[in-house]
Amino acid sequence: MSWLELKVPPPAVALLFGFVMWLGSSLVAPVEVSFGLRVGVAVVLACVGLAVGLAGIVSFRRANTTINPTKPMATSSLVTSGAFRFTRNPMYLSLLLYLLAWTVYLSNVFALVFVPLFVLYITQFQIKPEERALSSLFGSEYAAYKGRVRRWL
Repeated sequence: MSWLELKVPPPAVALLFGFVMWLGSSLVAPVEVSFGLRVGVAVVLACVGLAVGLAGIVSFRRANTTINPTKPMATSSLVTSGAFRFTRNPMYLSLLLYLLAWTVYLSNVFALVFVPLFVLYITQFQIKPEERALSSLFGSEYAAYKGRVRRWL
């Protein structure tokens, strides 16, 4: 299935997963949690996701490199500052946090099943191909960075 590598933009993948989570949540009864609590937790998760994602985008913009996830070979510099000091993939982490927020809002255990599936998909078809490209472009500098900073967290 390598034909899926770098083909579908990650935000589109997250939206598709979110839609499937919403559809699937109708199959199983929701967990009884007060509306206020689940909305509060969901908003906090989404806000953290927004902050992490924006921090990654700002770091890319400051480095004058592409943020296009389907063209990793267009990367002009290796970004290791800002959010990239803590995670090699802040924008994908932000999408994961949005999906976790959606799961909490839906208050449905079945929706939670799709969160690790999202991580598996993004890792296999987006992150690993990007890592190959970055290794090709930046060699030992990227290898050292990978040794210091985790893929997700």
